[in-house]
Amino acid sequence: MDSGFKKQRIRLSKSARKRMPKYERVTTEPLVRTAQPDDEEGIMVLARLIHKEIGMFNLNEDKVRNMIRPLLYKHLGIIGVVGKKDELEAMILLRVATNWYSDTPFLEEMSVFVRPEYRNATISRVHKMIEFAKKAADGLDLPLMIGVLSNQRTNAKVELYEKHFGMPAGAFFIYGAKTGQPEEAELTA
Repeated sequence: MDSGFKKQRIRLSKSARKRMPKYERVTTEPLVRTAQPDDEEGIMVLARLIHKEIGMFNLNEDKVRNMIRPLLYKHLGIIGVVGKKDELEAMILLRVATNWYSDTPFLEEMSVFVRPEYRNATISRVHKMIEFAKKAADGLDLPLMIGVLSNQRTNAKVELYEKHFGMPAGAFFIYGAKTGQPEEAELTA
């Protein structure tokens, strides 16, 4: 199954590896649940972390809240989370959408995120998020569109999705910006 993405191992320098935070290996079983309205603040904490890690443009917290609130009430979407409301470990945002040329709905993944300290867990939170998305799509009888829009560890993320979904259906390209550099976008705007 060759997706056409170049598979290469990138090794950090010894000094860069020393600067990386060291996290204890997490061994707890992740329990995925549907987010509730009182999870909003925990979701906002994760949204800020996502933006810091892969954001391209300024963060508009009002826009984020306006996007997630209907999903918290399961209106045209759903949010899956792992963890207590004040200590969320992971989340996936899913909304019902349509393409510009059709009225046929599908389930669109807007974001999948696992806090860095839970990425080395013995039981993968991201795998649980992907399973939540598949279950939601099956339950709604809708196709699921999910993908990777990141300049960080892109090949590893694509390989993970290939294991769950098979061959990718296309690719994204960005001209004039990179993910993970929202401050630079502010300076050039």
